[in-house]
Amino acid sequence: MATKATFLLCLAFVLLILAQNQASSVGLSISQHQPKALNARQYGITEGSLRPQECGPRCDTRCSKTAYKKPCMFFCQKCCAKCLCVPPGTYGNKQVCPCYNNWKTKRGGPKCP
Repeated sequence: MATKATFLLCLAFVLLILAQNQASSVGLSISQHQPKALNARQYGITEGSLRPQECGPRCDTRCSKTAYKKPCMFFCQKCCAKCLCVPPGTYGNKQVCPCYNNWKTKRGGPKCP
């Protein structure tokens, strides 16, 4: 019984290698099929590249070092819901997301953390 499972596992591995070889010989790569918004370097950073359900984890990271976690999370999630992006890091970098950067309070201060 163990030899049958081992055989099937080896067969699956060989098929996976053959499929990868075929894709590379045709000149295809997985990264060529991904939309620009899913590019690992830009995903979640450029405006409109996040889905609304992804705002929570991004805002957790953005607000991780503040002493005012609750208001930071509130406004970060509000801004993310509107702009669908959160700048990278815990501070600054707002220039990569113009909507996030340009949304101001009534007094003219920044709305988004």
